[in-house]
Amino acid sequence: MNKPLSKQELHNLAMNHVGKDLEQRGFEFIAINSQLKKHPQFVCIDKNSQYYFVIVRAVLLPENPNNYDIVWMESFKKHAFEKDAKVLYAGVGLGNPDGKDLPVYLNKDYLIEYNGIQYIESNLN
Repeated sequence: MNKPLSKQELHNLAMNHVGKDLEQRGFEFIAINSQLKKHPQFVCIDKNSQYYFVIVRAVLLPENPNNYDIVWMESFKKHAFEKDAKVLYAGVGLGNPDGKDLPVYLNKDYLIEYNGIQYIESNLN
């Protein structure tokens, strides 16, 4: 019997994709937090020692993974500003290739919509 992925497992799958992307971009990981609703998921530095807080959000397709809560993001940007860090957002859409109303199953093929990492302007509104 196929086992649907839990919200935590979907989040972990999304984090794996984003982590590989960050690695390919040359970021060094300082901390990783894979717990749901604990932000940021990744704390990284670049070659210039600039800190980055990376937020990963997994959604089920057809929901748009590029959308995020703007009000919440403002408070998070304030936190990052206080820590002299920049904010990156990575939305990942996951879905079942056999139908949008079906869950994503463990060890089965899945659809992914990932448009890369978005730089979130640090200007506080």
